[in-house]
Order: sequence, then C-alpha cells, then structure tokens
Amino acid sequence: MNRDLLRDLGAALAAALLVVIAVSVGTAIENSDGTLRVNWPPLYARWDPHLGPGTPAALIVAVAVVGYGPRLAARLRWRALLGAAWGTATAWTWSLALVDGWQRGVAERLTTKYEYLQVIDRFGDIPGTLRDFTHHILIDSPDHWPAHVAGHPPASTLSFVLLDRAGLGGGAWAGTWCITVGATACVAVLVTVRALAGEALARRAAPFLALSPAAVWMGTSADGYFAAVAAWAVALLALAVTGHRPRLAALGSGLLIGLTCYLSYGLTLFALVAAAVLVLGRHGSPGDGLRDDRPRALRPSLFLFLVASFAVVPLLFTFAGFNWWEAYRLLVERYYQGAGGIRPYGYWVWANLACTVLVVGLATVAGLRRTVVTLVRGRAGVLSRRGAYGGTPDHTAGPRLALLVLAALAALLVADLSGMSKAETERIWLPFALWLLPGAAFLTRPRAWLAAQGVLALLINHALFTGW
Repeated sequence: MNRDLLRDLGAALAAALLVVIAVSVGTAIENSDGTLRVNWPPLYARWDPHLGPGTPAALIVAVAVVGYGPRLAARLRWRALLGAAWGTATAWTWSLALVDGWQRGVAERLTTKYEYLQVIDRFGDIPGTLRDFTHHILIDSPDHWPAHVAGHPPASTLSFVLLDRAGLGGGAWAGTWCITVGATACVAVLVTVRALAGEALARRAAPFLALSPAAVWMGTSADGYFAAVAAWAVALLALAVTGHRPRLAALGSGLLIGLTCYLSYGLTLFALVAAAVLVLGRHGSPGDGLRDDRPRALRPSLFLFLVASFAVVPLLFTFAGFNWWEAYRLLVERYYQGAGGIRPYGYWVWANLACTVLVVGLATVAGLRRTVVTLVRGRAGVLSRRGAYGGTPDHTAGPRLALLVLAALAALLVADLSGMSKAETERIWLPFALWLLPGAAFLTRPRAWLAAQGVLALLINHALFTGW
C-alpha cells in the first residue's frame, strides 16, 4: 500500500472521527438542554431503521455504478456519458427517496408547515404579494411566512406557484420537479470540469457525481433544485470564457446567476466559484485549441452580455416591489428570533463540517486531500499515464480542477463562519457540496471509494428518517 493511499485513508478516518464526535457531543447537548433543535445531531433527522419500495432499486444502482461506472465513464462518447450520468443520478435519487415510500419520501416532503406549498394560495396577485413580501418575514408580523418562504427570496416560492399555475400543483409534482431538475446538476458540473480542466478528469469524476450521498437530500428538497440552477449558471459561464458560443453562454449564465441570487440569499457566495471560473477560463482549457495569449474572460463584449443578462431578474423583482436587501436584513432578524438565536454557534461551527462529510462522503474527503496536494505541487499524478481516461497527459489540468473545487470549499467555509447556517446544512449547502465531489477524480482505486460512497448513502437513508 503506497503512501498516498495511506494518507487518503488517514483523511477519511479523521473525517469519520469528526462525525462520531459530532454525534456524541451533539446528543449529549441535545439531551441536556435541547438547544440544538435536532433529534439526531448533527443531522436534522431521527433514528428510524426501515426498508422501502426504493431499497432494491437503490442497491441495484449502487452495485452497477461500483462495478461498471469507471469503465463506462472511460469508454462512452462524451454526450452519451452526460446522458448516462444524468440518468444514473436520477435513478439513484429516486430510489433513495422511495426508500421512505411515495407519500413520506416524495409527495409530502414539500407540503409540511415549513414549506413553500403552504402559501401557494397567497400568490393570487403576484405583483401585490411581492410588494408586500417583506411585511411578513418577521415572526411577530401578521400572517408571517413559513420558515422556508421567509428564509428565501421569492423566486423560490414563485417556482412552485408557477408549477401550480401550469397544472402541476401539489407535493407530488413539486417533488418530481426537484428531483428531475436537481439530478441535472451532475451534468452541469461535468460540463464545467471538462471546459476548465479537460475531459480526462471530468470522466474520472462522473461516477462520483452520479453516486453521491448528497442524493439522500437532493430527493426531495428544493435546495436540490437550487443547486442545479447554480450549477448550470457556472457551467454556462465556463463555456463562455473558454470560447464555446461565448455570447449565448454568457447570456444564459447571467440570467441563471441572477435567478440564483433570488432563489437563496446564501447562494450569492457562488461569486467565489464564478471568480475561479473567470480566472481559469481566461487562458482557455487544456486541449481546446485556443492560444494562451487570447484572454476571453474580460473581453468587453462578453462582460456586457454577462452583466446585462444578470441584471434581468433583479430588475424584474425590484420593479415589482421586492427589496432584496431589506428582505435579507429582516431575515437575519427573524433567524435570531427563532432557532438561530438558540442553537449554539460553538457546536455548529464545526459540526456543520461533520454534516458535510455525510453529504459528500469519505471518498470526497480523501479527494480533497489530494486536491490540496495537487494545487500545492502544481500537477496531478493521477494523469501521469498517457491516455488515462481518454486524453493525453496535461499537467495543468489537475491544478485547474483543484482551484475550482477549493473555491467551492471556500464559499462553504464562509457560509459556516457567518453563523447563518447553524444546522440543516445537509440541504442548505447542497449547491456548494456538489462542487467538492469532482475532487474524487484524483483518487486511485475508484471502485473501492465508490463502494464507500454507496454504502454511506444507503446506511443513512435506511437507518434515519431525514427531515428534508
């Protein structure tokens, strides 16, 4: 066993120990004073060992990806690989959701008292509701919004209002929407990695994106849908700055970045990921055939397309009467009126990271160790063999992917330190967590690590009933 593998296992063991400590300390705190406000810290879940109709399908998907995923990722044509990744992620997410049964796992998830569907009938006059939105954020305000409605800009709720107007009302359609759209996030991440760091690393990352423990919370959580919107915003930006239909891609990216900011306040931190994309895209991607002296990320025409399209969604909401900054100020006040003012920062500032370990899996933790080493050393040893995963060696590919992954990690850490994410980060941080998964592309022995990912997701979904 070589030193790198031993260090990978050491990183995974340290992460597992962090989870054990978070569970032990959290349980003691919750039993003594109840300030954590979760039943199975650090997750918003309760102990509930069970099987369900999704169990056989989940086992089949996991075994298939572990057995054939890396080989197929190396051999399929690129477009076929993207389709296979989306199909696998969709099947994996659906099967895990159905472990809890159709009603409990899908149809009722977005209908609880905290969720968006509770207020659909209050959006009969959409412009009037937007003008009045901030008057119902605080807990002591008349007819205050449910927690998730108050905690997000109105584009999140409007998504489900528009589904309802289109004849797709109710929890079943809302859950189906979140799973179907959310599963496309893995495709967006693959497109981005290929554009910025080359196809070989994207192919290595594909099985880990398709078989992620994050799927436990992607189905069914609105944050899975938010994660997909943010991921496609980044993917289109990566295509724009690497010269792939730059104006059209910049137009689409700007629109989605603007929408992302009106789906969740915290997703403004995706500016860090976008900044990394601009830096990486300025001199092209490995093997794209473009000269290194042709900067594109800051070309005036591209910049204007991006800014103009980004402004569309904020202007629409502003003209309709919604004040983003005022709403965020009131949200912070409401946060501390509720559980945010009770949950101890001293526990959650590190226990949130234990949550993230459970979301991304031990393979991603080991991959993050290699990601840091790759950035420091300036190369990725995993691509040293000629032709590995369909591509010639490129010693800039590894550091490029490392910068992208670590930008997402930086955004997650800023969110953690802010104190506005105490608990429930297994769903809140899904948009950031997905961008940590490609770090597993640096790992050797992918099947063993994929098996660890699948087992973790299956254990969580069958041993616990998660709140989202």
